[in-house]
Amino acid sequence: MNGFLRGVIGMLLISGGASAFAATARPQLAAMTCAALDRAVASQPAGPVLVASYPPLNGQPAPILALRGVAFTYDNALASIALFACGKAESARRIADALVFATKHDPEYQDGRLRNAYAAGPVGSPSMKLPGYWSTERNAWNQDAYQVSSATGNQAWAALALLEAFRQSGEASYLEAARKVLHWSQENTYDGQSPAGFSGGYYGYFTQQVQQNWKSTEHNVDLAAAWSALDAVAPDPGSAQQARIARQFVASQWDAGEGRFLIGTGADGKTSDRVRSGLDAQIWPLIALQDPPKDWRRVFAFIDHAHRSGDGYGFNRDPDGLWTEGTAQAAAVAQLNGLSDKAQPLWSVLLAQEAGDGWLFATPAPRISTGLAIGPDSLTNDFFYYHLPHLGATAWAAIAATGVNPFTGSPEAN
Repeated sequence: MNGFLRGVIGMLLISGGASAFAATARPQLAAMTCAALDRAVASQPAGPVLVASYPPLNGQPAPILALRGVAFTYDNALASIALFACGKAESARRIADALVFATKHDPEYQDGRLRNAYAAGPVGSPSMKLPGYWSTERNAWNQDAYQVSSATGNQAWAALALLEAFRQSGEASYLEAARKVLHWSQENTYDGQSPAGFSGGYYGYFTQQVQQNWKSTEHNVDLAAAWSALDAVAPDPGSAQQARIARQFVASQWDAGEGRFLIGTGADGKTSDRVRSGLDAQIWPLIALQDPPKDWRRVFAFIDHAHRSGDGYGFNRDPDGLWTEGTAQAAAVAQLNGLSDKAQPLWSVLLAQEAGDGWLFATPAPRISTGLAIGPDSLTNDFFYYHLPHLGATAWAAIAATGVNPFTGSPEAN
């Protein structure tokens, strides 16, 4: 979106034309983001492909070297789900095909796990290409420890994308790959100490990986949804049991007094963190879990109090800027819960985040914090979002605007 159009949006909102603009903002957002995602895949050579999470802006690559040419697994899973929602099945399947390939052709592991990120671009033999870059300062090849690690939530989102591809196509390879990824998580991240659930995954380089023993509410939401999705297409008592374990952990983190979810536990796997808050952990349970308790809807009041940033939402409590992806998540959750009046103002907020060619900025601020650390070797809470075009933000906006539940593939009720 150019500066003139962004200015027109602002004038409409100020001059009282907001309601008329809001009525068209949602379909505009859907058309714009769906086209951007489809172009990102269609511009690549034929075959399985992963899309860069931070594409070039105006021909200039991402200023952060470690983000150039990196395809985060979570972002690509979202993009595949979004493309199916957009009616772009061919492009959606090309990403899903890349995830299938990744479960079988890791350059170092043979156990079905997925990495947090891969090199963007066409995917093919002999193995997946891992992200990295040449450091002229060190005169050596650099790899980001988080990107080559395997976080539990990313496994679950890949499985959700693969199961959506299976529902759409009936192709057995998607179902097989989803099972493989989920079984890796079951075998390697389950922690039976109270509150029982699934821990954060593994962090670090090959042969040096360390287990992340904290348990994340968001990760367990993801796994509950993924195991339930697997059980829905291929009923099995084992899958249903894994979904129950993850759901019970999520329920254990509900704070009825404050009307919100705790973010999860600390490194001991049992002591809940009562200080920090993540927007996704607050709202995803309302659409990811089957028949969530009505009391959980009180999180809308909590996020309006604790996560508001301007006309949208930020990642953490008392945020330092708008998080585009999270604002799209809030729109999706509100809309799928029949709260269209709460979602409606967010469509124009999202539309105003266009970076160009249909992509959305991760944030309109230069940088926003999450209050989280990237890994156990981080010296500070160094997980940030930047003012860069972002695949995750664009995909969530497409998901929200098309009205599809990304956890189940079900359309919005009329």
